[in-house]
Amino acid sequence: MFQTELTNAMSSMGWSLTAIQIQQFCQFQDMLLETNKVMNLTAITEPSEVAVKHMADSVSCYDAAYFAPHARVLDLGTGAGFPGLPLLIYRPDLQMTFFDSLQKRLRFIQQVLTQLELQADCLHGRAEEMAHQEAYREQFDIVTSRAVARLPILAEWALPYVKKNGFFISLKGAQYEEEIKESRHALNILGAVIEEVRPIALPGLADKRAVIYIRKVAASPKKYPRKPKMAAKNPL
Repeated sequence: MFQTELTNAMSSMGWSLTAIQIQQFCQFQDMLLETNKVMNLTAITEPSEVAVKHMADSVSCYDAAYFAPHARVLDLGTGAGFPGLPLLIYRPDLQMTFFDSLQKRLRFIQQVLTQLELQADCLHGRAEEMAHQEAYREQFDIVTSRAVARLPILAEWALPYVKKNGFFISLKGAQYEEEIKESRHALNILGAVIEEVRPIALPGLADKRAVIYIRKVAASPKKYPRKPKMAAKNPL
């Protein structure tokens, strides 16, 4: 069921998978659902839905025009590894860092990486704190994020990690148009512009969603990101 739905979904969206990639996606799905029995990783547990709503949805943000060979990618608020793990399966050359505030999620991701024989780093911490460290500030070609927060707040957390001329790639649901309007001022302050908004249609689903590609054009002011309560109470 999962493998068929996965290959059909990927094919309908214009992507083909190798036999090894199909095997890796299947292994990831098995580990996700098995671990989910004892750890809250996902509310989506039907294999056919995992194939479309997690795997295909994650890869929907991929475009070779944005993901250069060996690009350094930070998957912010990765959770169970979305969109980072599907992207890494599809493009194993990416220098991926999985970033989350919960260590147990990162331990799960490390187990998946080991099982799938993929190389990546895992970073434990809070986005608003690690962005002020020189080792991470404006060090990534791409920052990805999926379903973490509304775009004005999420941009404040993500853009300080992005290099100049790099991209923040946000996977958004039905309210993406409203969130884009809300974020215009924040993006201007943070040194970024929207490069492209790409509506996404997942196979068998009628709900609206889009991938927003945001280019970093100038350094983000050093005071950002602020603490979460301040950012939420007074969004940019």
